[in-house]
Amino acid sequence: MLKQRTLKAPVKTTGVGLHTGIKVVLNIRPAPVDTGILFVRSDLPGAPVVPALAGNVTDTRMSTVIEAGAARVGTIEHLMSAFSGLGVDNAIVDVSGAEVPILDGSSGPFVFLIQSVGLVEQAASKRYIRVLRPLEVTQGDKRARFEPHEGFKVTYEGQFRHPAFEKMGSSVTVDFADTSYVKEVARARTFGFTQEVEMLRNQGLALGGSLENAIVMDEFRVLNADGLRFTDEFLRHKILDALGDLYLLGHPLIGSFLGHKSGHALNNVAARALLEDKTAWRFVTFTDKDPLPSSFIEPLPQTQPAF
Repeated sequence: MLKQRTLKAPVKTTGVGLHTGIKVVLNIRPAPVDTGILFVRSDLPGAPVVPALAGNVTDTRMSTVIEAGAARVGTIEHLMSAFSGLGVDNAIVDVSGAEVPILDGSSGPFVFLIQSVGLVEQAASKRYIRVLRPLEVTQGDKRARFEPHEGFKVTYEGQFRHPAFEKMGSSVTVDFADTSYVKEVARARTFGFTQEVEMLRNQGLALGGSLENAIVMDEFRVLNADGLRFTDEFLRHKILDALGDLYLLGHPLIGSFLGHKSGHALNNVAARALLEDKTAWRFVTFTDKDPLPSSFIEPLPQTQPAF
């Protein structure tokens, strides 16, 4: 039986918010079966809870923001991506501010933290959303599409007009039947352009952005001294983001997802559309006798980080 997972022990980190620039303390705690992922605003009276669900997304400008009542938590996508990649079903995330810390701009530090304490299987079956038929949403020349697939596969297609993108092509597909999330996706960082900085900051965004937590480019080159971690790091980060946004479905997917020029906004529209169309999916669990999608036949992550 494929079982639900949570952390073996709490783990804590501190960092700044990418958009607020404010220092935040983040504490990830184990949670009981069927809890899902819950964010708790530990700095607010009563410590209000915001479930990490697609229906709670209220803002997708440069990040994914969820709200419930008076509580708001932003830039959750990298941590949600780490939960997705490691198969974490249940966790409580205490955050001392309105934004999850950006750390190095990827999911890598979150994976490191979670693997440092380890994961444990719980006494309940993991529930998957199996895609039964194609479903597509569009916004202008952007589109996002779900299709049936015996496993989990994500494709991103994008066209970026900048010299730094010339060597990476315009699309990448990650099939998790034969690709390690930890090694091939988690370390891909967010990126931006110097000419956008003033505009974003006038909107109250990117106040905490720096070369320490993003790939930054001028008109001609990457400004980070260490360069890129992957030739196609930009495309891989788009897949990292998509994984985090899709985990707001509340369960892992069995199916494929294609994002063509998509971002947080269209990812959320697609997730909501899938959930609303009950003919396009169904819940499934797996017993010991069931044939398992190869993407999900993997051991628990080791206690020691796998980087």
